[in-house]
Amino acid sequence: MAGYVGDVATPYDQDLGPVLFEHYGADIAQRTTQRALRDVLEIASGTGIVTRKLRDALSKDARLTAVDISDVMLDVARAKFLPHEQVRFQIADATVLPFDDATFDAVVCQFGVMFFDQDAAFREANRTLRNGGRYLFSVWDSEHYNPFASLTFEVLKQFFPSDTPRFLFDPVSCHEIDPIKEKLVRSGFKRITISIQPREHDIMDVSAFARALIFSPVIFEIRERGDVDPEEIAQALTQALIQEFGSNPTRYPMQAILFEAEKS
Repeated sequence: MAGYVGDVATPYDQDLGPVLFEHYGADIAQRTTQRALRDVLEIASGTGIVTRKLRDALSKDARLTAVDISDVMLDVARAKFLPHEQVRFQIADATVLPFDDATFDAVVCQFGVMFFDQDAAFREANRTLRNGGRYLFSVWDSEHYNPFASLTFEVLKQFFPSDTPRFLFDPVSCHEIDPIKEKLVRSGFKRITISIQPREHDIMDVSAFARALIFSPVIFEIRERGDVDPEEIAQALTQALIQEFGSNPTRYPMQAILFEAEKS
């Protein structure tokens, strides 16, 4: 996933993961494993949050391959698994997958497709799937439903009014359903099911969550602009979250869109 390098991986995994990714990860893993599977590919696997859910839900003899473009993120993921668990980690580009045709029974990608060329990635997912195989992926709904983007942007705007860092709008930039559906159809997928997934989650440590948002790849934009302490921005975001949603534990809303498609 572009930008998730260096000191970004740990707060992403430990402080954003439990709030934004764990519950959606459990859901997509459960949906993926409703059928018997021999080979599963996870794309943009990051720090292994969904990988762990998939491995726990798959049969012991099923093979799981997890790919990402960031070796730093994969290093965090590798530490979550024992050698006998049959998880293969590999650096790979979602738009040029290094696998043979018809290799996998399912391809999974949670919150990754907004970061790469979807036409190319969908074609590659279709190519590497066996006939009848399923492609499951999720995207964030718009910033109106996801305050991790909208509220963080408003706080950043206070510090950088004329040149506000915009990285956190990238994750919520892929919420228009029809264009994604059409790309899936053009790539050869059938039986496309789309579901809206609103959730609420208790944030037990608002300051850690806020700091992890600021120390996501948006930190590189902040550092480029200089003259502002990122910790000061994190404190301001903490207060904004508390003011909007209450103090610890904060009941935080979010919304994702899940696509399930089948290769004919």
